[in-house]
Amino acid sequence: MRKQDITIYDVAREAKVSMATVSRVVNGNTNVRKDTKDRVMEVIKRLHYQPNAVAQGLASKRTTTVGLIVPDLTNLYFAELSKGIDDIALLYKYNIIITSIENQLMKEDQAIQGLLNKQVDGVIYMADNLPNEAAEAFKRTDTPVVLAGTKDRHKEFPSVSIDYQKADTEAFNLFYNDGRKNLALVLDNPDTFVNAENRIPAYKNFLKKNNLGPEHIYTNIKDHSDGYNLFSQLQDDHIDGVLVTRDVAAVGILNSAIDAGKNIPKDMEIVTASATQIASVVRPAITAVRQPLYDIGAVAMRMLTKLMSNEEVANMQIELPYELLKKQSTSNE
Repeated sequence: MRKQDITIYDVAREAKVSMATVSRVVNGNTNVRKDTKDRVMEVIKRLHYQPNAVAQGLASKRTTTVGLIVPDLTNLYFAELSKGIDDIALLYKYNIIITSIENQLMKEDQAIQGLLNKQVDGVIYMADNLPNEAAEAFKRTDTPVVLAGTKDRHKEFPSVSIDYQKADTEAFNLFYNDGRKNLALVLDNPDTFVNAENRIPAYKNFLKKNNLGPEHIYTNIKDHSDGYNLFSQLQDDHIDGVLVTRDVAAVGILNSAIDAGKNIPKDMEIVTASATQIASVVRPAITAVRQPLYDIGAVAMRMLTKLMSNEEVANMQIELPYELLKKQSTSNE
């Protein structure tokens, strides 16, 4: 008999007990005689029986499974976030089910409901934005939800992130102190909460405070080709300092500038708002806001374990420290 074919029925038959007794042993129920428990455990070991997590949940009302909602599995930003989540999940013996909502044919709330139907004990949501439909889907369930690397405008859900306004303002200050006066903000999606209510206000407030202008906000720049094609427009607009939300787009701008014979950072300074490995392996390396992505994921998962266990969580809106890493795409003077 193959290992994957072993069922609770086989264990019960071999151990000469009921399936209910096997279930109680598997779920750690203490109301089982020691000799019976030992006999069942011996059979489980001999047959290499592996209880299904969802089946265990039918008895314990816990599946020891956490749902992870990711918008883009190829984005290193989310990959680094996921590493922290996975390590803490492993520590607390939770399994991970990943649902990608990139290019979903169904609505996002339907994708979320599909995940909740798998009886997960909790959910970590990592998308750039929390649409109203997604928020409503989460409100209709008792399943705990934690946002990692993003925020919701109403602060209805626990979240772990950084102070995006402060981080972006520090980047603009870097440009300004280097003598840059014509600054641009390059966004992936202008409608996300972080961009619309954190990054754009930070940019506009900085220009106003320092009597700079006009505003140059470029939107829907999501990948390398978008950034590459944008450079000519940046050049036409005489941009000399640009903050980019996605590092792959920042690399596109950098490569296009170099191909055009420009000197980075002499002709233009570039900063990316997400310091993944991509920003550091290109040459010149790109100055970046280093978000503690592993820590954000780890803290979000630890918060979720507390919520799933009905433990008290003192702070539901956590902002971790960030760092502006100066590299070769900005002046070192």
